[in-house]
Amino acid sequence: MPARNTFEVLVQQLNAGQAPPPYETSGIGGVPIKAVYVDEAGGADTQVAELRRLVLDEKVDVVIGYISSGDCSALAPVVEELQTLVVFFDCGTNKIFEEIDPEPHFLFRTSGHQILDNVGAARYVTEQFPEITTISGINQDYAWGHDSWDTFKNSMQQLNPAVQVDTELFPKLYAGQYSAEISELQASGSSLIHSSFWGGDLEAFVIQATGVALETNSTLLLTTGDTMLPRLGRDVPAGIIIGARGPHGALAPESSLNDWFVQVYRDRYTTRPVYSAYHAAQGLLGVKAAYEKAMADNGLSQGELPDVEQVIAAFEGLEFDTPSGTISMALANGHQAVEGTAYGITGEFNSETGEVDLTNVVTYSASCVNPPQGVTSQDWIASGFEGAQCP
Repeated sequence: MPARNTFEVLVQQLNAGQAPPPYETSGIGGVPIKAVYVDEAGGADTQVAELRRLVLDEKVDVVIGYISSGDCSALAPVVEELQTLVVFFDCGTNKIFEEIDPEPHFLFRTSGHQILDNVGAARYVTEQFPEITTISGINQDYAWGHDSWDTFKNSMQQLNPAVQVDTELFPKLYAGQYSAEISELQASGSSLIHSSFWGGDLEAFVIQATGVALETNSTLLLTTGDTMLPRLGRDVPAGIIIGARGPHGALAPESSLNDWFVQVYRDRYTTRPVYSAYHAAQGLLGVKAAYEKAMADNGLSQGELPDVEQVIAAFEGLEFDTPSGTISMALANGHQAVEGTAYGITGEFNSETGEVDLTNVVTYSASCVNPPQGVTSQDWIASGFEGAQCP
């Protein structure tokens, strides 16, 4: 549970005033953080009920949560109904603010959506593998999987109209067994296979696919592949394209804030943080930054917290530092974060780190892989990424 691990260690660090600048003030504005943890299990209906309980019974000030795009899609309208500050920290569907909650007030998201993952992936493939002519996809059968594949496929065809789509597979979430799908992918003979699988599904697919050497005939592209690197170690073959849903994990930038985060996480859990841990850090640090900006904007003293409307005003359009770099709340009228992304290719096993090194790493700026404010992702891609600022 990398995300919960992050919340636990960062709450302890922040409450003790042990975080580096600009987060050295203890707690949030001098007020200790009291965390209430809820397991994100049971599906969307369960999470809607849990959100209502947190707000109405626990009377929390803010909720930071949610990995599943299905859960976030169901929760977004309820957030506005409950009129409580909620921060989505990880779920990736771009439809949250483009379709479901197009005029958000109480809802924010402090991580980029899947557009940056898949536009970045398409740019990387086009630049690094110009010989790719056919693509297939295996993605989970829910919002995240369908959105991810559609974005990658459409982006590839914008960047290289000669690319042909072969096989499109959508197994059930948490299926775990993929022998039939792997056989179908082998038969397709595609140059490249795209997958946005995450968590246990990702690891199961990679173990089963590499067990029959799928990667020897097709290049594998794993947009969330960072999470498997420390877990599978030397069993990760060379030549797989790896993403981390942004500049996170093995693809995080060098900085004192990242050094601190990796150290406190590793000291407590004996492994490095992966991308979902970085997203959790963005959620918590974003809330802290927004609260403390609201305090400064309204002349409040340390220990005197602002009200929710003051926090919302401070949060909209906020820029704040994280272990992944600067996050800008630039879309959805200041409620949706943008960030850059990075991709690399697995290489040799490194006995010092306990995982394979990444080679040919390329970083893309936020302005290269995110649509501009006021333009939907689909329209932006269809326009040929109009306004994108890429090197």
